[in-house]
Amino acid sequence: MRRRLIQSTLAVVLVVIAVFGVSLVIVETRTISNSAQERVDSEALRLASIVDSRILGAEDVTADILRNQVGTGQYAIIRMPDRSPITVGTKPQGEVIQSSADGEEGERVTVQEPRSSVTREVGRTLLIIGAVALLAVIAAVLLAVRQANRLASPLTDLAETAERLGSGDPRPRHKRYGVPELDRVADVLDSSAERIARMLTAERRLAADASHQLRTPLTALSMRLEEITLTDDPDTVKDEANVALAQVERLTDVVERLLTNARDPRTGSAVSFDLDEVIQQQLAEWRPAYRSVGRAIVSSGKRHLRAVGTPGAVAQVLAALIENSLMHGGGTVALRTRVTGNQAVVEVTDEGPGVPADLGARIFERAISGRNSTGIGLAVARDLAEADGGRLELLQAQPPVFGLFLSRTPPLKKPDGEQPTVR
Repeated sequence: MRRRLIQSTLAVVLVVIAVFGVSLVIVETRTISNSAQERVDSEALRLASIVDSRILGAEDVTADILRNQVGTGQYAIIRMPDRSPITVGTKPQGEVIQSSADGEEGERVTVQEPRSSVTREVGRTLLIIGAVALLAVIAAVLLAVRQANRLASPLTDLAETAERLGSGDPRPRHKRYGVPELDRVADVLDSSAERIARMLTAERRLAADASHQLRTPLTALSMRLEEITLTDDPDTVKDEANVALAQVERLTDVVERLLTNARDPRTGSAVSFDLDEVIQQQLAEWRPAYRSVGRAIVSSGKRHLRAVGTPGAVAQVLAALIENSLMHGGGTVALRTRVTGNQAVVEVTDEGPGVPADLGARIFERAISGRNSTGIGLAVARDLAEADGGRLELLQAQPPVFGLFLSRTPPLKKPDGEQPTVR
């Protein structure tokens, strides 16, 4: 591209120089020739006037007297009646420029000048025009190189940016070049880089979320299947199989929910559901894990609450909080339900040391964890809660109290009152 720009610019300059240079040479040549002819004509008239004045004054007209009146390089012939011609100067060789003038006393003066003087002057003019043309060509080449670099370098940068995008490096460069068309291309590439970066981030986030959210349910399902293989009681096998099927359905719901959030976190399928059913399902699912480590999980608070949300998403939020208490907490884990305004609140607390003071509200950020964990669970739980129009907050750090706030719908039957129960 650089070579083509330089060649095209140079071609244009050469055409302009050829057109105007030839015209200028022709005009200057004619001007110099006419000027030389006018000079010879003027000399002939002047010399004839001098000869007239000397004849009228009865003075001598000789070559010695007229020698100082003839210009350098010129040759003059004076012809007077009844006298021999008088010559002044050296007769030029080759082509000459000649002019004759007649005096009032019958004399005739002829002045000649060699044409080589005109040729020399034309040559000097051509040399000046050629030097100016050469300078113009050099200036044009320098400007063409500068312009070519100005246009080619951004294109090289844009090509490198496109190559980086193709190789999986979606960092936008935010570099502009002062050329509207090139800046437009740079804007499009930067926008594409940002979209690709968001897509890659969403894919990595989906993979991390899926790995974290599916790990515990799969472990529980594996434990159910192991219990089925270790028992010979048909009723136990049937009960465990039903629980395993229910867990498979919840796993399917988890996967669909993760995929939906990956496509558009704002997309939700909120419905009115019984909050007690979700809590009881989580208690049944997590009780074996707590029992195996010598701990308990209980629930209390207001019953028969109906909330607006996605049951599967709410179950996953509670599962994340319960798992967090299992891994980082201590003692009994309690799920308490209450009402505040038009919202139903599920509080999850335990008797552990709580959230370190240096973490605070940052506990919901990804990769933030008080111990050697992934730091994904609470972040995913918060995203799931917000996708359903709710919110997840840390109400108290020590002992830890997490609160899940959901929109509340009127109960289908008269509530029993807010009496703590252990289920």
